[in-house]
Amino acid sequence: MKKNSLILALLLITAGISAQEEYKDIKNEKFEYTAEQQHEVVQFDIDDVRFKRKPKNIILFIGDGMGAAQVFAGITANGGELNIQNMPFVGFSKTQSADNYVTDSAAGGTALSSGKKTTNGTIGLDAYGNKATTILEYAERNEKATGLVSTSAITHATPASFIAHQPSRNMYEQIAGDFMNTDIDLFIGGGADFFMKRVDGRDLLQELRDKGYRTAYNMQEIEPVTEGKLAVLTAVGHNAGYRDRGDMLTEATTKAIEVLSNADSKGFFLMVEGSQIDWGGHQNDASYNTGEVLDMDKAVGEAIKFAINDRRTLIIVTADHETGGMSVNEGDMSIGYIKAAYTTGDHTGIMVPVFAIGPGAEEFTGIYENTEIFEKMYKLFKFKEKDKDQ
Repeated sequence: MKKNSLILALLLITAGISAQEEYKDIKNEKFEYTAEQQHEVVQFDIDDVRFKRKPKNIILFIGDGMGAAQVFAGITANGGELNIQNMPFVGFSKTQSADNYVTDSAAGGTALSSGKKTTNGTIGLDAYGNKATTILEYAERNEKATGLVSTSAITHATPASFIAHQPSRNMYEQIAGDFMNTDIDLFIGGGADFFMKRVDGRDLLQELRDKGYRTAYNMQEIEPVTEGKLAVLTAVGHNAGYRDRGDMLTEATTKAIEVLSNADSKGFFLMVEGSQIDWGGHQNDASYNTGEVLDMDKAVGEAIKFAINDRRTLIIVTADHETGGMSVNEGDMSIGYIKAAYTTGDHTGIMVPVFAIGPGAEEFTGIYENTEIFEKMYKLFKFKEKDKDQ
């Protein structure tokens, strides 16, 4: 009987892993896209904005799989402009992992979050298996509020790399368990099953409630919430694609900024992931790719509005890697039309862009390793070097 139970548990785990990664299968190649709807871009004169010298808050956007071609596809589809495009400081990040010219999201995310290169598939550990303390964890140590937002499961590789420490990105239940070892103030994303329907029988949502979190399953439930600890699991696994999930990412980003800025803290750190740009690249689907870029850009616009008024908030927009080897071969900005081509259904090794606005944004120009993004954030937050884990 025990043997049968173990086999069943292993089958459930394997099925869960397969379901979480099935977006990597090329199903429908779609090389053309005409914008279904264009959004307004925040209008401002950067010369009129007087940012403080150093940031109190940092908002890091990661467009998973977003290279320069994906950004330009978004610019074209939105009639020639994006919120991202209006960020005045631009650089490039090299994305190679510790063991591979082409990184995956686990190693790429860990480099961004901790400043440590690691092996593909590894979450929050360095290349030797040692814990890599993340910018989110350093922010907590320094009495800042912290948050994560994602259109994937919140246990997926990129958000996981900011809060978890596991040898495999596929250890979703263990990653969910790592959330319980932190004092993160807010997280919004999919993955409810990894908190509730677990092989070990734990109900992590109840444990979160016992720790003082308000839990919810959609954005509507938290509309009146303006402060306190929040755990919002918006899907049992991953969230739906941009056509079906509505403005979840923009709403989640806006709510996260509101709640974290109201926290009794010394500022905040927030990571927001546009996860499914990557999935469009894996599927060689230009409509999926571009629609997800536009969706994240709307969230970026809301963050820029906050930063302009707050003047103490640094916003960084970058990627963990490029996916698909995308190129934009034809386009028409007047109608938001693009025609793309792809060289692969996987990640590539090319540099990815970094955009920044706010106090310290000038630090992000040039070409540098992805680990430098962590180092720059650590320096700008004025965390003491003697407190950094070696």
